[in-house]
Order: sequence, then structure tokens, then C-alpha cells
Amino acid sequence: MAGSAVSSDSVSGIKKQACRVCHKRFSKAEHLRRHERCHTGSKPFVCRQCRRPFARQDALTRHEKLHKRDADATQDPSTPSLPTPSTFLDLSKTWKTNAACTTCSPSENLTESGSISEQQAAKELNLHNTPSDVDFDLIWPDSEELFQSIMATDVSDQWQMLSGTLPFPLVAHDTPGPLFRSPVSFDDRGSSVGDIPNGSGHRAVHDVTELVASSSSCITAAVKATSITSVFLDECLHMFFARFIPTFPILHRATFVFRDCTHALLLNAIAIGSLYLGPPDSVAKGETLWRLAHTAVATSWQSLITHIGPYDSCHGVQLVITALLGQIYGALSKNRAIRTTSQILRPLGFFWARHCGMYDDKSYPLTSLPSEDATHEKKEKEWHTWAACELQQRALLAHYLLDGLVAQMTGNGSAVRHVTNPLRLPSSENAFDATSADEWLAHMRSQSPDCSGFRDVFRSLFSPGAKSRSLNFQFTPFALRVVLEGLQSIVSDYDEHDVAFGIPCRSDVRRALVRVHETISMCIHFSAAERLEILLRWHTVCLDSVIDSTALSRDICARYELPQYVSGGYRIIRPNFDLTSWCQTEDARRAVLHAVAIQGIVEQLPRGRAHVIHMPSSLFAAATVYVAFSLAGHVTLNLPRTVVWQDALLTRADLNLDHSNVRPTSGSETRRFVETGPDTPLGPFEGDGRNLLYELNSMQKLFRCLSSQWGIAHDMETVVAQWIQLCH
Repeated sequence: MAGSAVSSDSVSGIKKQACRVCHKRFSKAEHLRRHERCHTGSKPFVCRQCRRPFARQDALTRHEKLHKRDADATQDPSTPSLPTPSTFLDLSKTWKTNAACTTCSPSENLTESGSISEQQAAKELNLHNTPSDVDFDLIWPDSEELFQSIMATDVSDQWQMLSGTLPFPLVAHDTPGPLFRSPVSFDDRGSSVGDIPNGSGHRAVHDVTELVASSSSCITAAVKATSITSVFLDECLHMFFARFIPTFPILHRATFVFRDCTHALLLNAIAIGSLYLGPPDSVAKGETLWRLAHTAVATSWQSLITHIGPYDSCHGVQLVITALLGQIYGALSKNRAIRTTSQILRPLGFFWARHCGMYDDKSYPLTSLPSEDATHEKKEKEWHTWAACELQQRALLAHYLLDGLVAQMTGNGSAVRHVTNPLRLPSSENAFDATSADEWLAHMRSQSPDCSGFRDVFRSLFSPGAKSRSLNFQFTPFALRVVLEGLQSIVSDYDEHDVAFGIPCRSDVRRALVRVHETISMCIHFSAAERLEILLRWHTVCLDSVIDSTALSRDICARYELPQYVSGGYRIIRPNFDLTSWCQTEDARRAVLHAVAIQGIVEQLPRGRAHVIHMPSSLFAAATVYVAFSLAGHVTLNLPRTVVWQDALLTRADLNLDHSNVRPTSGSETRRFVETGPDTPLGPFEGDGRNLLYELNSMQKLFRCLSSQWGIAHDMETVVAQWIQLCH
């Protein structure tokens, strides 16, 4: 194999050797040999106990440690024979001797010779003994350790995780003697479980054991059957940070440490990252990893909730983030069973957060900011402490985001009251995106302190004596999305008569939405893509403020007996709802203006930002309005060339009741269209002509593109296709 280095030259004084297959260059011969095994499939290192082959010596060494650990556990009489849930989930024991992941992007870690600088990586991670056999082909070297840990997990380890949640140990087969025998000391449990009689109880425990073992065996077998490799895990985690996190900033890339994370969190992040890969089997692999993470959380949340990171202010932060990532993946999955599971478990993140005290005010005090002449170690420590506080807060805020989104998609209402959200506004995105402690300090010192919370924002939104249209808060795009989901949660509480107890009326909500739109326009520090993403959700909430798009889509499908699985299958239609009459109302014309805007934004978003999590539901809401007009016979509409969104949203009654500085613009083209329609007594409306049926065909293609990312768009595209056939 050493003779495969067919070319070498001198670059900056370093001899480089190239692979004969892909011509990739390496500065060391051992790195080249290890790389070429990827092409040849050679696995020369074999375990002496189980005869399993490995392509790398360090992978074999780690694998053999698992055998040694099991042997030590068997020989030590003080060690329980049944592993606790944390045995499977805690990576710290198996990864302490392994190199930590790189904490900067690959391009920053590449030297002129094309390899990662060991000295730089060690310096950034405060590591002085970097192993010489790290796989430099992986962006996250610990992906190999995660892969080996997953593949080496025995089926018995899986079902035995359940034993930690029961007051007695599970037994796998009938044995003579007492039924419930503790591997350590049964008396310590202080329970009378030993008095449980034999017979049917014995059979039940046996059946539970077999059930859990069978289920876990299926998941483990699926991991092996889908050909998941460490390279696949590495690619998925890279795509998670490169594609998903920029649109949903809830993990801090710069201070992220692979080895400090639990299996379940990593697997959910990797599952989301798999959605951004091209190979068709990536989705199946991602679903398998999601199931593995889901099983780990379901059986071991009692252990996970006690986990605390090196900089966390309380326990359970990683469990809350794990639940969030798993529910995001599930809510937008193509697999309907996974979607239903995600919807059912939606409130769990809030419950766990309250149990752990994560709602307590634990924001980072600005007085703790280190001085400019502080040591590098002091700056790094404070940076990591701040990042942990910020992540704890953003994880909770992200649960509010997901709650509002799922409430709109399913029509089942929100799990919590968003307007009572006690959390503070998150820090600026510039500080969050900083890649070094010095850069973070510069941004933190440049921003003025703001202790405002979301309760203050909602109080200001619905204050009758507001003196300005825009909100005077230091908003980030992430924070404004939380505010919009709060307004969406209010809208979702209205019944078919626009009545709800103890919440603002629809007029108040519409005036609040006008102020939010003005705030978005005034935030000049937002990028163009961020502004479009926020406006996309804003238009969707506005659309739902005039018509429940989820209920409308159910009505259409139920009336024409069309199956749909987007919002939970068949529902009873509203008996008093007349589709034709509704399409002639002002609210219908308001809805179609927002639907056209939604379609336009989706088509404008740049490729790298075209997959925010609320895009499928927003586009489906717009398609629902299009088909409603088409079925009612209004296929072609003349729309205003320029839309004044205040006039598109507020009625004359809203303007008369408004005590703020909202100025009526009754002469606008937009108000004329909303109040009188395209055909007015003053003559035909000369606007922008749109054929909604043609636009619906264009939308169908957009859903096909989205389905490669978010699987729920596949079911949405199926419904839209049925609607198009119905309209012809």
C-alpha cells in the first residue's frame, strides 16, 4: 500500500504524496495509507476476541476497550450487572482519551499543505497531548468514536436501560428462586416490591423484557442495515451547522464540543443534517438515527435530566435541546408515524425545563465581561459561560417557535401561553456568531444593555396608548420570530365565531401585526434573507388572522372527499361555512394578498436560506387560499400593483378604534381592492392580473423541491395535486 504514493512535490518545504484514485495530497505517508483504505475497503486490523475487522488501528483500540470494560464489570462484584441508562448515553468515559472536535471551520484549520494544524487545534481546545492517529479526513474526528459506540452497543444494553426506570430489575428468562433479585442491595430501595407474587407477574415481566429487547434489536439492526458510517455522521453534523443553524440558531458552533454532548442530542442533530444530503438513502439513515435517539430519550430521560455541562447553570439543558431537535425533525418528517409522535410529545420540553429551573433568570451579567487586558484563559472561560447561558435561553425560545408552528399546522392550539413568556430577549446575532473570545467581547461592549423580556414586548404590542408604530426593543430576527409565534398562538385560540376568553380580540391582533411589520422595516441591521424569512412568517400569521387556513384546507378536502394527512387526517367540516360566499368577502381578498406575497417570498429566498422550518406550512396556507378562490370560480384576479400592508390588514373599524399613530390611507389601491373587489362601480380594477390556477401549478413544483428537505411537503404536494385536478 505504501507504493501507492505515485507523486510528490515540494510545497512550502513539505513533501506531499497523492492518492492514485482521487489525487488528494497528504503530508504523511500513514495518513495517505489510511485514506486509501476508503477506496479499497481494506480493513487490516482485526479484533482478537470477536474477529471484527477495522480500517484503522485507533478504531480497533477503542473497540477493544469495550471488551475490557465489559470484562472488568463482570469480574468486579461491586459493579451492578445491569448498566444504568447513563452507561449508554454518557460519552465522557469513552471519549476522554480521544481528540476533541475542531472548533473552527475546516477552511480555518487547513494549512498550506492541506492538512489540519495539530498545534492550532490543540491550542484552541487547550489540549497538549493530541493523538497522532486522528483521522484528518473528518471535520469532526469524534464521529468515528460515536459510530463505534453505536455499532458496539449490545441489544441487552438497550433493553437494560429500562431497568433503571423500574423499582426492580428485569429478568430475561425464567430462573428458580426469588423473582426480583437485586444485583446490588435490594434493601436499600426501601420497597415492598419483593412481596409481589410469582405467576402472572413473572410472565408479565418476561413479556416486557422480550418486547423491549425485540424493539431495541430492530433499531440496532436498522443502523447496521442502512450502512451508516463515521463519514456519514461527520457529513450530517457538518451540514447541520452549515445549513440548519444559520436559519435556526440554537447551538453555538464556535464553542461546541463534541465529546461533551450526549448520544441523543448528537443523533438528533445528525438526523436533521441528513436532510441536507443528496444521496436518496440519507433520509432512511436519518430516520434510523432519529429512532435510536428517541428510544434513548424515552427510556433514559431520568438520567439525561441530571446531566449538566461544564458551563451550564442548571441540569437538563441538553435534554431540552435534544427534545427540541427531535421534535423539529419529527414535525416536518415524511413519516406520518414520526410526525404524530413529535406532536404528542410537544409539551415535554416545557415540562422538563420547568422541572430543572431553566425559566429562572440566569442571564449572563454584563458586569462579568472580562477587561481587554485579561488573560486568554479568562476570556475563553467567560465566552463559554456566556454561550451556555445564551443556549439555555434560545433552547426555550425555540420551543415556543416550534409550538406556534405545530399549532398552526395541526389546528390543535398551543401547548403554553406565549404572552406570559418570562424569558428575556436574546443577545445580538453578531455576538452569537463571533468565532473568537475577542470578537465576542468587541460585540458585547458595543451593544447597550437591554433587560427587556417578551412579556414587556406583548404588553407594549397591546397597549392602547402606544405612541409609536414600531416597537422600541433591541430585536434580533430570532426574537421577532418568537413574537410572531406568540401572535399566532392567540389567533389559534379563536373559535369559528371569532370568540376566545381572556385574550385580545382580532382587531387588537391585527393592529399588533401592523406594528410588528413596521418594526421589521425599521431593523436596518437585518440581512435581506433574514428580513424575507421573518416576513414570510408574518404574512402567514396575517393570513390566519382573517381565515384559519388549516380549517379551510380540511373543509375543502372533506367536502370533495379528498384524503389528506397534513393536519391529522379527516375532520368534521364546518356546517355553516360557504366557500363561495366567503370568497366574496373582504377577509378573502385580504387573504389572497398575503398568499401572493408568500409565494413571491418563497421564490425570492436565496438557495442557502430557502429551507426555514416554517416555509412548508406557509406555502401550503397560500395554496389553500388559491384553490378556495379557484373552486369558487374566481380563477383570474386583478391585484394591486403595490400593496400597502396596513390597508391590507386593518379594517375601517380597526382604524377608528386605533389610538396609535396609524394614519388611514383610504384612497390607496390596496384599500379599494379589499373593500370593493376587482370589479367596482367606478369601473374595472386595473391591477396586476394573476391566474391563480397557473400559480397553483407553479406552487406544486415548489413543494416538490421542498420535499427533498422537509418530508411533510411530500404530503402537501399530494394534496395540491388533487386540488389542481379538482379545479380543471
